[in-house]
Amino acid sequence: MPTVIRNTRLFNRQPDAPAVDLTVDDGRIAAITPSNPGTDATASGTDVIDADGYVVMPSLGDVHAHLDSNRLGQTFRPHTAGSSLHSLIMNDRANWRNGERSAYDQAVYAASLIAASGATRIRTHAQIDSDCRLERFDALMAAKDTLAGIVDMEIVAFPQAGLLRDADAPAFVAKGLEAGADLIGGLDPTTYDRDPKTHLDMVFGWAEKYGIGIDIHLHERGTVGVFTLEEIIARTEAAGMQGKVTVSHCFVLGSVDEREQRRLAEMLAANQIAVTTVAPAGTVLPLKLLAETGVRVGLGEDGQRDYWSPYGDGDVLRRVWQLAFTNGFRADADIEHCLDVASRGGRHIVEQIPHVPSGDMSSDAEAGLAVGAPADLLLVKADTVTAAIMDCPDERLVFKSGRLIARNGKLTG
Repeated sequence: MPTVIRNTRLFNRQPDAPAVDLTVDDGRIAAITPSNPGTDATASGTDVIDADGYVVMPSLGDVHAHLDSNRLGQTFRPHTAGSSLHSLIMNDRANWRNGERSAYDQAVYAASLIAASGATRIRTHAQIDSDCRLERFDALMAAKDTLAGIVDMEIVAFPQAGLLRDADAPAFVAKGLEAGADLIGGLDPTTYDRDPKTHLDMVFGWAEKYGIGIDIHLHERGTVGVFTLEEIIARTEAAGMQGKVTVSHCFVLGSVDEREQRRLAEMLAANQIAVTTVAPAGTVLPLKLLAETGVRVGLGEDGQRDYWSPYGDGDVLRRVWQLAFTNGFRADADIEHCLDVASRGGRHIVEQIPHVPSGDMSSDAEAGLAVGAPADLLLVKADTVTAAIMDCPDERLVFKSGRLIARNGKLTG
């Protein structure tokens, strides 16, 4: 049965924008009409939901998550890791079994919070190593099944402790790929495994064998980071994997001068390689340059109150605020672009659509808010889109394929 979402404002930039009614049918936006307060469910044969003037935008995506390590909703645990990457990895390995919930229950809990905040797609990395083997991966696969219909979830088989440094990890990663992982991951091939050729041979070899995409963590900066990124780009081109490769974090782009940023961005765009960020302090990506050159960018939340960091609360809209804040944005258009990264940008990465979001949100029938677009929607009680990001109010409605799945931060069932 069609649903009419009555009395909402379509990605409005002014508080006095006229209200509209959205008709959603078969999972998509079927019509957009001036708001008619007289719409009656019985007479029209539709389900009518009054949106009370809320701002409507496409739903968001958390396209860089670690649902198998978060501690959201659990007793606060003081941070005990050292500052090095290896120390953080080993601290997680030493403590992840000490949570108050099973890995499966915790993943469902965290993913439910993320979905209720307005994100209807999640890409999560599942740690696979010689310690946990497939335990964490299996937990995420089960959580994916449980939440089907509420959130679209992708799982990356992720060798967090390395492929060479943890010599037994590859055998378990291969089992995860056989069990249905959506993507293969990797981690700092040059500085962590210290053998970029072998590391990338394995990652790209698996991707080709199983016909899946790649999402590789790259924390490397400076000259080393440039070298590794160029290797990833070259292998993407050689393997014909344009549109199927994502570089998470990609800190190197925030560590080189503008001329080098542009050169690397143009290479990424030419090979349709996407980038994700978690809006960290101190290392910002050149968002405007990436948009200008045609690089797809998505937003994630990384770990949430986990053994790596005490930060994070599962609210993707608040992470949009953080993206705007860490970039020092003030203009509404720039702040709206951060929302675009989290909404259309994330969808284009997950669905491997090989181009950046373009055009006005309200005229985009592919991933925006025009007739024909998916009815994956976030409605927020706010004056404008920018106000919604600045205030991050609790009053929200979340729709997945036209079905109301969350209200005011809680799943509806």
